[in-house]
Amino acid sequence: MKIVAFGASTSSTSINRSLAAFAASLAKGAEVEILDLNDFEIPLFSEDAEMKLGQPQAAQDFLNKIKSADGVIVSFAEHNGSYTAAYKNLFDWASRIDQKVYQDKSTVFLATSPGAGGAGSVLAAAKASAPFFGVDLKAAVSVKSFYQAFDAETQSITDPVARAELETAVHHLTDALRVTQ
Repeated sequence: MKIVAFGASTSSTSINRSLAAFAASLAKGAEVEILDLNDFEIPLFSEDAEMKLGQPQAAQDFLNKIKSADGVIVSFAEHNGSYTAAYKNLFDWASRIDQKVYQDKSTVFLATSPGAGGAGSVLAAAKASAPFFGVDLKAAVSVKSFYQAFDAETQSITDPVARAELETAVHHLTDALRVTQ
């Protein structure tokens, strides 16, 4: 089983990339590919840009990564209560190629932030729009107060409640993938 995971951020120190990678590591026996959104840089989306450029190869490459996976783990960074501009832009371009960006793949949505909100606003927005974009959502988890819950040395979640929620979420994902294989 192959899982593609990514943090929906371009920050070199993204806590959401760390969370996605940790969650993916819980999928025992899975082949895991961690994507970096910096590998999919494209101009800002607009209809004018689309008419001029067509469909950027980076957007197609992103879709191909999703298509190549059996399952997906996304951890959403929250900027002012919403998606990061980089993720939203890539998503907008990709959805113009195929509205089912997530290709009906079994998916786990995550979010985290340094604060007590745990990026809950962006996670709620992602869950609400999931049915429109080909997401077979198996679980959604918000990890609050990331720096208290995460051990940077071991690159793992040490908070027992957050860890249990993540283990359950990944278990739902891997169970679904085993059924479809």
